[in-house]
Parts: sequence; structure tokens; C-alpha cells
Amino acid sequence: MIKVSIERKRQSLVGEVISAKMDKTVNVRVVREIPHPVYHKRVKRYKNYLAHVGSIAPNEGDTVKISSIRPISKRKRWQVSQIIRKAIKLG
Repeated sequence: MIKVSIERKRQSLVGEVISAKMDKTVNVRVVREIPHPVYHKRVKRYKNYLAHVGSIAPNEGDTVKISSIRPISKRKRWQVSQIIRKAIKLG
């Protein structure tokens, strides 16, 4: 008998960390561009997600990839899976 492990394809989003002041949680802003229904110009839409932070420690301004997980709290249903780009610190 052969056991086959099926790995689930998780939903993932890319966004920027806008707040890293909480313990084990970051606030990530995801931007999408959609065409306006009447004028057909590209319009930006924003949504903020609370994401759990495990071993990875992103800072404000970092671009991160978040993936869906089981609910951890009332608003936390995502976790930071990787840091795509570090923020440039001025000064």
C-alpha cells in the first residue's frame, strides 16, 4: 500500500507591512488594481489583514507574502510566509 501525502494549495497574497507594533502580529496592506466599472481606468483598492508572525520578523515597510491558515483569533486568519523585500531605511 502506498501512502500519498496531499499538500493543500493555500491562498496567498502579497502586501506591505504597515504596522508591526503588536506581539506576534503584523498589519499587512494588500493593494489590488481593478478597472473602474464605468470609466475603465485602473483604480487602486486597499484591504488590511492581520497576519500571524512566527519565526519570521518583518518590520514596517517590508513587502511580505501572507498565506491563509485556520483562524487564530477573531481577525487573524493569515500568517507571514516569507519576506519578499526589506524596507529601505533612511538616515
